[in-house]
Amino acid sequence: MKALILAAGFGTRLLPVTQNIPKPLFPFEGAPLLHMHILRLQNAGCSEIIINTHHLHELIDDFISERNYSIPVITRYEPKILGTGGAIKNTADFWNSNPFIVINSDIVTDIDLKKVYEFHTEHEYPVTLVIHDYPEFNNVGVNHEDYVTGFYKGKIPKETNDTNVLAFTGIQVLDTEVLNFIPGNTFFSSIEAYTNLISSGRKVKGLVVKNQYWKDIGSSDRYSEAVFDRISPVAFSQAFSDYSVNNKEIINRTSLAGDGSDRKWYRLTTGNRSLVMVDHGIRGQDGIIEVDSFIQIGNYLFKKGANVPKIYYSDSFSGQVFLEDLGNKNLQSLILSLDNHQDITTCYKDVINLHIDMAIPELDGFDPAWAYQTPFYSKELILEKECRYFINAFVCKYLGMSILFEDYIDEFSTIAERSLAFAVKGFMHRDFQSRNIMVKGDKYYFIDFQGGRIGPLQYDLASLLLDPYVNMAEHIRDELLEYYVERLGLYMPVDKGEFCNSFIYCSITRNLQMLGAFSFLSREKGKKYFEQYISPAVKSLSGCFNTVDSNEFPKLCKLVDRIQTVHEQIH
Repeated sequence: MKALILAAGFGTRLLPVTQNIPKPLFPFEGAPLLHMHILRLQNAGCSEIIINTHHLHELIDDFISERNYSIPVITRYEPKILGTGGAIKNTADFWNSNPFIVINSDIVTDIDLKKVYEFHTEHEYPVTLVIHDYPEFNNVGVNHEDYVTGFYKGKIPKETNDTNVLAFTGIQVLDTEVLNFIPGNTFFSSIEAYTNLISSGRKVKGLVVKNQYWKDIGSSDRYSEAVFDRISPVAFSQAFSDYSVNNKEIINRTSLAGDGSDRKWYRLTTGNRSLVMVDHGIRGQDGIIEVDSFIQIGNYLFKKGANVPKIYYSDSFSGQVFLEDLGNKNLQSLILSLDNHQDITTCYKDVINLHIDMAIPELDGFDPAWAYQTPFYSKELILEKECRYFINAFVCKYLGMSILFEDYIDEFSTIAERSLAFAVKGFMHRDFQSRNIMVKGDKYYFIDFQGGRIGPLQYDLASLLLDPYVNMAEHIRDELLEYYVERLGLYMPVDKGEFCNSFIYCSITRNLQMLGAFSFLSREKGKKYFEQYISPAVKSLSGCFNTVDSNEFPKLCKLVDRIQTVHEQIH
C-alpha cells in the first residue's frame, strides 16, 4: 500500500498564521499534524508515502529530511497548485498496480486506515470514499447500498434518489483506473473525476463510518476545537488523580466574562471537577508573545510560592492554557460589599503582604526574556505604552482634541525618569488591580500576570490604590501607602521620602495607561463597560498632578485642566 498526503493548500482561512508556517506543520499533541498522518499510515501498513506541496514547501521538505521514518517519505512540489485530482495525476509515476490511499493533511481523526484499505480490497469498485454524517459538510449523495450517487454544491434538492447525504472525510482509496479520468498538467478536482466516473457507468463505493472522531482544521476555530478535544482530558488528568485521560465523560465548556484583552475564558466541568481555560488564540508570530509570558511567568510565580493559580497544562501554539479554578469572586466585588473602614483596610493589608512576598527583589530564576514587549519597565516603555497611548487613544480619539504627543515629550520624559529614579525594583505585575485579584475562601490569588516584568513595586501599589473599579477613599489610600512602606521595611532598608516620590510619578504613569486603555476598549473594541471608569480615572489624574509642582509641568497641567473641561462637556 502506498499513500498520498494532500498538503499543497494555501491555508488562506488560517491567515496570518500560515504566512510563517504551512498548515500541515501546525503542532498537534507536541508534533506537526503531518507527522501524525505519516505515523498513522505507517502503522496501517503503508510501504511508501508521497506528499504534494506548494505553500512554504521548503519548510515541509526540511521537516521530512530531518526525520528518519521506517518507510520512504518523499515530497513533490507543485509550482502551480493542481487541485486534488491534479495532485493524484501528478504522482502517477509513484503508484504501482495496487490500490493507493489518499488523505487530506488538514484533518484530525481516529478512523482506522488499515480497515479502510481492507474494505476497499474486498470490493471490485475503483473508488472508496470514507463518509460520515457531519451536517456542516454533508454534500455527498449515497443510496441504500452506500454507493455514491453524486456531489452537491450549495442547497441540496428536496427530492433526490439518495438515501442519505453525508460528508466526505478526506480519506479515500483508489485503483489506478481513476488516473484515466484525470487530465494531466492542469488543475482538476477529484470530485469532478468521480462524477465523470459515475457517468461512465462505474461505481464509487462509500464506506460509512460512525462514532469516530473527525475534525477538519481548515479554520482557526476548528483547529482550536480539535486541539481542545485532544488536550483537555490531559489537563484534567494532570489536575485530578481520579480522572483518567481515557475517561469518556463529557467535558462541558461554559464561557466566562472576559477582561480587556481579546482572550477567551471558559470554565470546564466534568463530574464534580472544574478547571478554567484561557484561549489566547493561535500563535501568529515568532518570538515571545502574550501566551508565552502567561505560561512562563505563571509557572515561575507558582514555584516561588506566590498565590497564583496553578497551570496544569498548556499548548503555546494553540494558545490554550488550563488553570486551577479560583471561582468567580474577586477583590472588587468583595470591597464593594463592605462599608466598614477596618474590614476594607484589613483586606488590602492582606493583599499588600502577599504582593510584597511575591514582588520583593529575590528574583532567582526569573528570566527577563519571558516578559512580553519589554524585559523591564523602562523609560521607553513608559513613553510609548503609557504616555503616547494616553494621548492617542484618550485625548485625541476619545475626547476629540487635536494635540501632538511630541509637544509634551519633554515633560513626559521627566515623569518617566522620576518614576524610575527611586524605584524599588522587583517583580512588577503591571496590572495589579482589584479585578485581577481573586478571592477563594479566606485567601487571595493574583491572576493576569502575563504583563509582568522587572520594575518598580511603586507602580503595582499605584495600580492597587488608584484602582477606579473600587474608587478608594483618599484617607484609606494614605493609610495603605504608609502600611506598604512599613511592611517593605521589614525586608530591606526603605527611604520613605524616596519611595513616595517614585510612587507619585508611578501614579501618574498608571493613570495615563488606564485612560488610554479604557478609551481604546470602549471605543475601538466596543467594550462599553469600561467607559464608566473614565470619569474616576480623570479625577484621579487631576489629583496626581495636584501633588507635583505645576511650574515643572506647565504644559501637562494645562492639558489636564482642558481634559477635565472637555470631559465634563461630553458627559
